[in-house]
Amino acid sequence: MTVNKFDPTQTTTLETPKKVLEQQSNSAKEGQQINLGAARIGFISLGCPKNLVDSERILTQLRTEGYEVVNTYNDSDLVIVNTCGFIDDAVQESLDTIGEALKENGRVIVTGCLGVKSDEIREIHPNVLAVTGPHAYEEVLNQVHEHLPKPEHNPFENLIPDHGVKLTPKHFAYLKISEGCNHKCTFCIIPSMRGDLVSRPIGEVLSEAERLKAAGVKELLVISQDTSAYGVDVKYKMDFWNGMPVKTDMKTLCEKLGELGLWVRLHYVYPYPSVDKVIPLMTEGKLLPYLDIPFQHASPKILKAMKRPGQAERVLERIKKWREICPEIVIRSTFIVGFIGETEEDFQLLLDWLEDAQLDRVGCFKYSEVEGAVANDLADHVSEDVKEERYARFMEKQQLISTNKLKARIGSTMKVLVDEVDEEGAIGRTTADAPEIDGMVYLNGVFNVEAGDMIDVQIEHSDEYDLWGTPV
Repeated sequence: MTVNKFDPTQTTTLETPKKVLEQQSNSAKEGQQINLGAARIGFISLGCPKNLVDSERILTQLRTEGYEVVNTYNDSDLVIVNTCGFIDDAVQESLDTIGEALKENGRVIVTGCLGVKSDEIREIHPNVLAVTGPHAYEEVLNQVHEHLPKPEHNPFENLIPDHGVKLTPKHFAYLKISEGCNHKCTFCIIPSMRGDLVSRPIGEVLSEAERLKAAGVKELLVISQDTSAYGVDVKYKMDFWNGMPVKTDMKTLCEKLGELGLWVRLHYVYPYPSVDKVIPLMTEGKLLPYLDIPFQHASPKILKAMKRPGQAERVLERIKKWREICPEIVIRSTFIVGFIGETEEDFQLLLDWLEDAQLDRVGCFKYSEVEGAVANDLADHVSEDVKEERYARFMEKQQLISTNKLKARIGSTMKVLVDEVDEEGAIGRTTADAPEIDGMVYLNGVFNVEAGDMIDVQIEHSDEYDLWGTPV
């Protein structure tokens, strides 16, 4: 149920959901956990981890009601496509996937970020059964009920785990702490799709984290549109968890998650001063020494045109202070090259900033117009040839930085969380690496471990992005 035309690295789609859906479907068949007579639903989850969490909630409700979830078109009575609409390639991937599902199955419900553009979807694919927007869980279920009979009895209802259906391996999970965003970045249409910031009650978030730990999760990946702003919308009000009052803010959330004894990894963090307060928790071992911060650019002119918060010089000062407090901290980020109005001088400022910042992990996008984005109306668009040339120079610069940083790890011993074991050996990640977006540690010839194991590894070799080593 995948679209081969698109390279996932060019969109925001993760490979993990597809793999886990296939495993769950095969396990159900092998274990004969089939609700005979129940309607069967095919499910495709496109987009980022935030979309993945939405898919998990929909699937949990479907399974709870007794529907069977399968991983092939031919076995499905209906297909749900959870779409992404963040960038043009992701939009095209979603539209092509909808078309593929219609061709192979014919009965398709569309949901997710692209669902806010219902008219455009129906113009291209008029035969879809229904279109809903992002995090419209009840609406999706209502559409399923309208087009498929609701199972009268589900003998396996009690087998749905407390933490729900997950689209990640057993040992890690995404923990969404809020929805929406209050920023109005000119290149982004996420607020128009998902609305303003809405923080989940902190007691609810912590209880979910506890359930995930009880289910065997060893790594929590905290996600949102703006993790640093957690609690702003509710004025950091008090909530309750396990009978104790807890304040709804980022620092308190990190402190409490840090008490669970899991790897806790923070994503989508804006470099507000409030972030300074969580760095000591990394030094204490309560949080992974890792921050995912989408800086996007370094030129003051471009940042202003993007309407991004913060100033590049102050960010460099803040990074320096973080490293003084926690020398092991790893910082990953994403950047946009070729933004409207970007001159060679602006781009050189970005390259110089990258050299000064010495970030550990970096991703880069060539700017592309997204329908509805304010930036589309700005003057002085950059040609595709120039975008491509700047992208290549940017990646060459960062590859050298990454190569040198990883080379410095040779000879050290690092904790590794095993993700899988294939025909060549075990593959895992260090505290410096988030799944699918960062590097891997390859343990060639090591087969006496399994996914979820944590082992100490001596690093023996490196390249631009990955490490190789041997268990100690």
